[in-house]
Formats: sequence, structure tokens, C-alpha cells
Amino acid sequence: MHIIVLIKQVPLTADVAIDPKTGVIQRETGETKLNPYDLYALEAALRLKTQYGANISVLTMGPPQAEAVVREAFAMGVDEGFLLTDRAFAGSDVLATAYALSQGLRTLESFDLIICGKQTTDGDTAQVGPEISEFLGVPCLTAVQQILDVQESMLTVVSDTGASLITATVDLPALIAVDKDIYQPRLPSYLRMKQTQQKHIHHITLNDLEDTNTAHYGLDGSPTQVIKIFPPESNPNFEIWNQGNLADQLYQFLKNEKFLQEIS
Repeated sequence: MHIIVLIKQVPLTADVAIDPKTGVIQRETGETKLNPYDLYALEAALRLKTQYGANISVLTMGPPQAEAVVREAFAMGVDEGFLLTDRAFAGSDVLATAYALSQGLRTLESFDLIICGKQTTDGDTAQVGPEISEFLGVPCLTAVQQILDVQESMLTVVSDTGASLITATVDLPALIAVDKDIYQPRLPSYLRMKQTQQKHIHHITLNDLEDTNTAHYGLDGSPTQVIKIFPPESNPNFEIWNQGNLADQLYQFLKNEKFLQEIS
């Protein structure tokens, strides 16, 4: 069984740089980390590897420094790593991102299962996984909370529809988006990190894809156009009340700020 896990490098904090012209995140700057939701996808794949002897690859899209999250995946036990990277992919919205990843997946060896996290912390759309499945023409199950059984050509999982839990079986190959806490993610192994620090990461560029038309990627291939994006302003002015009648203090504060009017 060949399992591919989709992972992403995301900003470490909300303090990120924004390109003033394009309105997109400048991913080449600032501290980054592996998307937390992807840790659950990695753990799900690694448990399947233990149980069924699967081979696990990870695929991520981003600038060259996104290799860092691939190496973190190596330290957790992943076998192969691929980085989809090209200036043509910069500024991609959800649709262009999903299309580029689907094209990247087509360059890999045949796969049985694609696993991704529910969403990313820098986008929160939870749409990339399902859109990839549409581009690839494979079945998709989202909000997966439990993997019950894997057979040669079928997968059975428990999925949360919001209204109820359902048990569903799909034919392989397929894509699943796992929910938070499907498993407790393991920590990267320091020993494995040292052993894999020189392990080769395969780069996939635009010229490696079946579709090399730049109009289908990046800003040109994104039907969603960002008009304006900016980090929220922080207000450093605050008061701490820990003595006296807190209810009276709150009432007086709201009255002084004219949020309340005294009733006669």
C-alpha cells in the first residue's frame, strides 16, 4: 500500500508579513511550523504503516524552505518526501492550490490512499482536500474520526457529518481528510532526524507537470481575488481589576465609556 500525506508549512504566529500589492502572505519571511492538523494525518498514516506495512510519502507545496516540514515528517517515520515548488504557484487561492497539488500527485507513482488534515491554520477553508479528489476523480471522505478497516481495494471509516456519525466504505484509491484527535500525534525522533538530515527531497516544478500552462496556477489561475488583507491591530491598553466590587467597577466603566445610560 502506498499512502501519500499532504502537509503544509504555515506561519508560526498571527504576526505575518503581507505583500501590499498582491495581498498574499509572504511565506519567505517569518517563523513557520508544520500545520497542526497535518500531524493527525501523519499519525494516521504511520499507524496504517505499522498495521499494513504501507509505504508513506509526503507532498507539500511552497517555497524551498518548506523542506523543513518534510524533514520533520522524515523524523516521524515517513519514507519519501516531495516538494512542489515554483514561482508560478505563488499567490494561489484554494482552487489553484488544489489543482497544482493534484498535478503534483499525478507525477508520483500510483497511490492507494491520500490523507490530509481537516484544514490549515492559515486558510481554514477545509476545501483543498475535497477539491483535489475532484481533480483526480477519486472518492473523498471528510471529517474522518476513525479508520476501522483497510482492505486491498476498500477503506472503511467513521466520519462526522455534523448531525451524526456515519460509517462509510469507499473504493481505493481514495482521499480522506482526518479530523483533530483521530490519534495522538507522536513526537519526531531525534535519532531518526539525525539519520535523515541528508535524505533527498524530490522537487517538482511546473515543467514536471502534465499541465504547464501558467494561466492555471498562482494568481492567474485563482478565481478568488483578494481585495485587501491585513493583520488585526492589537490594543495594548487594558486594566486589571482584582479587588473590590468587580460588578460595580464594570458598571462604572461602561457608564463612563457611554455604553450605558443611568436609568432614573
